[in-house]
Amino acid sequence: MILAAGLGTRMRPFTNNTPKALIKINNKTLLEIAIEKLINYGFNEIVINVHHLADQIVEYIEQNKFDAKISISYEKDELLDTGGGLKHAERFLTGDEPFLLHNVDIVSNLNLKTLYDFHVDSDTIATVVVRKRETNRYFLFNKDNILRGWMNEGNGKKIIISDEIPLNKYAFSGIHVIDPNIFSLMPDKDVFPIATLYLNIGLENNICAFIDEQSTWIDVGYPEYVKLAEENFAKLVEV
Repeated sequence: MILAAGLGTRMRPFTNNTPKALIKINNKTLLEIAIEKLINYGFNEIVINVHHLADQIVEYIEQNKFDAKISISYEKDELLDTGGGLKHAERFLTGDEPFLLHNVDIVSNLNLKTLYDFHVDSDTIATVVVRKRETNRYFLFNKDNILRGWMNEGNGKKIIISDEIPLNKYAFSGIHVIDPNIFSLMPDKDVFPIATLYLNIGLENNICAFIDEQSTWIDVGYPEYVKLAEENFAKLVEV
C-alpha cells in the first residue's frame, strides 16, 4: 500500500494545485517512482489511498499502464491519518501474507526483499524501517530492537510503554511491513496515526526495528528536497 492521501502542506506552493504524489523528480512522479520500486521487488497488487486532489491521482493511474493490479482506497469525506487510512483499506489487504506500507514521498534504494524477508523471519506483527538521523520525533527501542516508546524532542512529549532501560532512539523512515492480523487490534474509530496504534498494542505484540544505515534515502516532504532527490536520482532508483 502506498500512502498518498496527505494534503502536502509542507510542499506548498507545489501542492496547491497538484497532489504531492504527482510532484516530479527528473520527469517521474513520486507515485510512479514508488509503484515501479514495488513492482521491481515483486509486489503485483498495490493499493493507493487518496484524498487531496484525488481525481488527479485516479486519472493518472488510469492513463498509465503499470504491470500490477492497482486499487484505490478513497478517503472522500475526511483525511483519516496513517492508521485510519490503513484501516479503511483493510478489504484490499487481508489474507495470509504480510503487506508493505510505503509513504509516497519516501524515495530510497532500500532493498525491499531484504526488508520483507527480515519481517517474515521475525516474531513481530510489524517491522518499521528506521535510521540514525536528526529529527524531532523518534521511536524508542529496547536492546532487542522492539518498540518501547516514542518521543518528540521539539516539545518534550514522551510516551514510554515499559520500564526497560536503556532505550535507543531512531527516526522512522516511512516504510513498514505489517501482518494483516493487525486489523483485529485497531481501535473503534476512523482517524488515528499508526504510531499511536503501535504504542497501544506494542506490549502484547512485538513491533521491531529494521535498522537501515546503508541505503540512500530522501524524504521529499519539503520543496528543497526535490533538488536533492534529482541530484541523487540514479542512486535512489537503483535496484
